[in-house]
Amino acid sequence: MSEAASGRNIDRKIVEISRFEGRETFESAADTLAVEEPLEIRIGCGKEHRAVSITMRTPGADTELAVGFLFTEGIVRNRASVVAVRHCGKFPNNRNTIKVELGSFEGLDLKKLERNFYTTSSCGVCGKASLEALATAGIARIADDGFKVSAEMINALPSRLRLAQHVFGETGGLHAAALFDEGGKLIDLKEDVGRHNAVDKLIGAAFLVEKLPLVESVLFLSGRASFELIQKAAAAGVPLVCAVGAPSSLAVEAATEFGITLAGFVRDGRFNVYSNPQRLEI
Repeated sequence: MSEAASGRNIDRKIVEISRFEGRETFESAADTLAVEEPLEIRIGCGKEHRAVSITMRTPGADTELAVGFLFTEGIVRNRASVVAVRHCGKFPNNRNTIKVELGSFEGLDLKKLERNFYTTSSCGVCGKASLEALATAGIARIADDGFKVSAEMINALPSRLRLAQHVFGETGGLHAAALFDEGGKLIDLKEDVGRHNAVDKLIGAAFLVEKLPLVESVLFLSGRASFELIQKAAAAGVPLVCAVGAPSSLAVEAATEFGITLAGFVRDGRFNVYSNPQRLEI
């Protein structure tokens, strides 16, 4: 059974709480929480298979998360290499292991896969500590091909994102990543307890329908812009990344190096541009 067909809200959970107001008054109430569970991502070819990653994520769009992760890590390069993606067990009861079936292991750096990735919902993918790692992974600089957006459109993105964040509206506990076109129209949105997972889900969805590279898209992030998110944007060919929060110093260096226009603190009708401002029409 697929995620959509399960008929259950696997991404949220209702719990009983005691709500306090002031010093003495409290009441019993129900609260909705964002679900956080581990997902083990495996790759397989015939009878051979191996674990690649364990990530803490919000269940839902696991197929997109798995292939998005494999793509942004350089393990799979094109849609034709992926034969099938399925949970290892009956979904949704056994939903925490997923296998990506490949046509061949030929060309894969299997030694690289021997070091298992462990990703928490707060830290992002470990092992990508420098700009040199991006270059050796084959990520190229994004060409300046005339793609431009207006400052007015960027300022409109936070409210458009919030309107589309349905699970966040119930839980208040999820990050979001969204793709917009140059006119500010929402293309796709994914939510997750991990900001890097939300981006992998978004890129994985585009990968599955062969829409990569995302050369005419704006990636909007509900939180800060970290290095690993810029790495993923660069792998997917995204020319413009906007974030509600602050960028890190290494995120700015990576965006500068790989030709990405990076805007931070996009809120309240203002924003800062940290790299490659030529894509903005003022």
